[in-house]
Amino acid sequence: MKSAYELAMERLNKADPAANKALTAEQKTRLADIDRVYKGKFAEREIFLKQRLEAALTEGKPEEVEKIKTQIASERVRLEEERDAEKERVRRG
Repeated sequence: MKSAYELAMERLNKADPAANKALTAEQKTRLADIDRVYKGKFAEREIFLKQRLEAALTEGKPEEVEKIKTQIASERVRLEEERDAEKERVRRG
């Protein structure tokens, strides 16, 4: 008798057989490169936005501070989505 986990994994494999395919060395390298690039992109944006945040704090502009904090969060989400989409393209071949 199979466990619920085993049954779920069978259904998942039937739904998307390519998802279980092993990655090649080239794909693994490309995925690592993508992570590195997007880590750098986010660091660059974060440094820029934190400088603006510090300036807004020293100038006493609370509405600008909130706007910048929201922008930092949205930039992170946007870059993570871009990174994940690019990684998925690599995985799919």
